Amino acid sequence: MDHIAPAASWLMALAAVISAVACVGAWRAVPWQGRQTALIMAATMVVMAVADGDAMTGLMLGVVLLLSAMLGTVGVRGTPSAASCCHRALVSLVMAACAFESLSTGEASAVGARGHGGHGLDGLLSALVVVGVVGLVLWTLVTECMRARSPRSRTARLLAVESWAMAAGVTAMCVGF
Repeated sequence: MDHIAPAASWLMALAAVISAVACVGAWRAVPWQGRQTALIMAATMVVMAVADGDAMTGLMLGVVLLLSAMLGTVGVRGTPSAASCCHRALVSLVMAACAFESLSTGEASAVGARGHGGHGLDGLLSALVVVGVVGLVLWTLVTECMRARSPRSRTARLLAVESWAMAAGVTAMCVGF
């Protein structure tokens, strides 16, 4: 697993960019709240991948992800896209928790041999990140099983790609710990 840890931030960024492109490709099926969450998440993941591990940058990116997650669910209650917007917001929250966990150890430097930020899997935030990742992967699997019964349109395929890319990104983040 040591060879995966340095690539985790780039795998997260790649997955977030794929997710954002799929989200934008399904334009009308995704409300503006969901699009902004996917685009903000992609931008922050790319910045995390190229950043030198500065603590202030990590803090700011965590705050941006947190605010984006909160904005991502505004006004979607009761709409058909509420579940997918909540899914995107949860991914953003898990990514924010990862950014904050790196800061909580005081080791927000580049990914080292011990994993993302050098903090390993110890502490409450790490437990929340792992629970969040498992929840997201299970959510993606259940959603995919439910979608398997319906006809596959171009939009449905794009949303499935987006969902799987988000699940792959948070899994890469967890493996990169």
